[in-house]
Amino acid sequence: MCFITFFFLFMFSMINLVFFIYFLMNDLVVMMEWEIISFNSMSIIMSILLDWMSLLFMMFVSLISSVVVYYSKSYMSSEKNLIRFILLVVMFVLSMMMLIISPNLISILLGWDGLGLVSYCLVIYYQNFKSFNAGMLTALSNRIGDVFILMSIAWFMNYGSWNYIFYLNFMKNDFSMIMISLMIILAAMTKSAQIPFSSWLPAAMAAPTPVSALVHSSTLVTAGVYLLIRFNDLMLNTVFFKILLVFSGLTMFMAGITANYEFDLKKIIALSTLSQLGLMMSILSMGFPKLAFFHLLTHAMFKALLFMCAGVIIHMMMDIQDIRFMGGLSNYVPLTSLCLNISNLSLCGIPFLSGFYSKDMILEMVSMSNLNIMIYFLYYFSTGLTMFYTIRLLFYTMINDFNLISIFNLYDEDYTMLKSMFILLFMSLVSGSLLSWMIFFKPYMIYLPINMKLMVIYVSLIGGLMGFMISNMKIFSFNKFIFFFKLSNFLSLMWFMPNLSTYGLNIYFLNFSKNLLKNMDMGWSEYYSGQGFFNIIKNYSVFYQFYHMNNFKIYLFSFIIWLMMILLLLLLI
Repeated sequence: MCFITFFFLFMFSMINLVFFIYFLMNDLVVMMEWEIISFNSMSIIMSILLDWMSLLFMMFVSLISSVVVYYSKSYMSSEKNLIRFILLVVMFVLSMMMLIISPNLISILLGWDGLGLVSYCLVIYYQNFKSFNAGMLTALSNRIGDVFILMSIAWFMNYGSWNYIFYLNFMKNDFSMIMISLMIILAAMTKSAQIPFSSWLPAAMAAPTPVSALVHSSTLVTAGVYLLIRFNDLMLNTVFFKILLVFSGLTMFMAGITANYEFDLKKIIALSTLSQLGLMMSILSMGFPKLAFFHLLTHAMFKALLFMCAGVIIHMMMDIQDIRFMGGLSNYVPLTSLCLNISNLSLCGIPFLSGFYSKDMILEMVSMSNLNIMIYFLYYFSTGLTMFYTIRLLFYTMINDFNLISIFNLYDEDYTMLKSMFILLFMSLVSGSLLSWMIFFKPYMIYLPINMKLMVIYVSLIGGLMGFMISNMKIFSFNKFIFFFKLSNFLSLMWFMPNLSTYGLNIYFLNFSKNLLKNMDMGWSEYYSGQGFFNIIKNYSVFYQFYHMNNFKIYLFSFIIWLMMILLLLLLI
């Protein structure tokens, strides 16, 4: 089953690649419409839009998903219901394809909701309390985005068709279009986990690692970015995009800081995904959709590889995910360590790896733009933080001494996993340069002063140095040294966002229901109904019982009075 799925997805990826090159060379866009049903004047039409962007994205998604399925053959080998798992992954990929090729909001909703539903099923795959909670948080956060998509579908009723491609250019200043753009931005923010909807992304790490590799590289989290790239013409120079720029910059900053406090291997990688999503969203809201798309694709490759390496390490460490118990892994699993290090360096933007081409161009375009110092600071500081947590991770896992507390079982790597990882390793090395030639028709030449040009190198070096220092320093002493205002708690808990988006939202309702239960159900209503009647009858019966047992004369006297009252009543009647 795994091999057949891998083969079909891989061949589909290659077909998409051929079509992408053909479409790009000839500057083609194909719009297909299939009329499903026509009844009187009403027709239900399924429309498909194929251009170089959708074909390239589909090629990347199918390539990563094929590799993930092949990897799952080994990773999930002890799973009883492996076929169910593979089918869920395939459903997930099909939902993403639906979203990519749709120019129609209704079919986008099908793909969008499909992603949300299947991601819930995958997050709760290992059924325990933690994964149920994470799945619920993921599903409910994504439902907010679904509601905004539904509302924008309702607003599109004003135009008579849901094919948004037709309206993007010539309806820009219409009030309905302004409302739709706001809703689409909010929907994209929930799916791509921007502040204040960030807490579900690290929680979704409860899913099996192959799912994390697929979901958090190229599918679920990038759906929001892709939607905004498609709607980009509509939103350029709107105030909503400026607000999104601030929020996405803060997301990038927050995720970078929190990753430096985290000790869970998968959560560190998840937070780095969050940081890169902030980068994509912010450059997109500055008006560079192609750059955002370019970074989306290069990021998909090395992030999927990063998760796969994490999966191998977690398997090997007997399900320990805490990086404090790792160390010296490069001596035991050299090939996995090679893949992990290259994907990590690509994430940092080390020259001539795939991440360098997109990140460097993004940061230089930021330097060229006329935005304020705050945005500039957020971009460059977040880049430094990326280097910071990456070097810290490398030191904890690869370079420091071996730290396991119990007997260890480090074996040589699994060849099935390695083959799939090497495909992505090759792509992590070459995809950046290949895509920069394909996507950008004219070569960019960005002129900047020498210090601004070298700014990326400066912040990377400082970030790397800090990461090295922190990995050799006890985290407690670091906290005492810098954050004596209890700031460390705030920074390590994602700015209290998980607490605010779970307990913070429902505390009022839970408190109200607690008071209702205590004061009404268990209080006044008990006093006056159930328990109250019971107590009254019980007290009377105790009273009569007392007289009955103790004073026969009084009992007889009361019996006679009772008889006389009955006779009196009979006489009156």
